[in-house]
Amino acid sequence: MGVNLLLGVPAVVPVWLLWYFAANWPLAAVGWTQRNPTENDGMLPWFLVGAPLVVGFTLLWWLANRPVRRRIPLESPLYWPISALVALVPTFTLVIVSVLVP
Repeated sequence: MGVNLLLGVPAVVPVWLLWYFAANWPLAAVGWTQRNPTENDGMLPWFLVGAPLVVGFTLLWWLANRPVRRRIPLESPLYWPISALVALVPTFTLVIVSVLVP
């Protein structure tokens, strides 16, 4: 699980990009968030930068976890969600710290 914790540090960037995308488009469309007023670039930057970054990180995470998965005596349906949650620990830590420290 240490691999996932280490991969969680650079995972902050793709997770933030996914949140930024969701907050500015689908969640803003249904009225759950407000769109960033300076966000007027459209979808092209997301296709050129955001999507490859998220897909690349997801592929790296999956490839790093395949050999680890074989060595850990944990059922496969449990291993993958636990690994994803462990990789999100640094992001959750940053969110908690940013909320608690003004």
